[in-house]
Amino acid sequence: MSEDATTTPQTHGAWTPEGEVPPPAAKVDEDTVITMLKTVFDPEIPVDIYELGLIYAIELDDAGKVKVEMTLTTPSCPSAQELPSQVEEAVRMVPGVTDVEVEVVWDPPWDQGRMSEDARLALNMY
Repeated sequence: MSEDATTTPQTHGAWTPEGEVPPPAAKVDEDTVITMLKTVFDPEIPVDIYELGLIYAIELDDAGKVKVEMTLTTPSCPSAQELPSQVEEAVRMVPGVTDVEVEVVWDPPWDQGRMSEDARLALNMY
């Protein structure tokens, strides 16, 4: 087989016409990351983890890496293994994300004061 002289191999096995620059990777948007985090629910509480106040920090870099610092409602939370994995999976679905690090932190401890007004309404906690 002979190669077509008008194509050039690019990284990751993609072929583009010679001289064409591949489009830049999508810039990761914090609002899109938050939207995806809102798809993750604690199985014991009918409110997403973002509105519950379990997400403490989101860090984005220009290379598409996202770091999420989160906590759980208690250190003995039965979802301690699955929630961080679900967070990682959800964030990886955001266009432009190249890597995800999820760190579970315990300081400051979570309390109901971290919940959004929407979460309090949903749980009748007024």
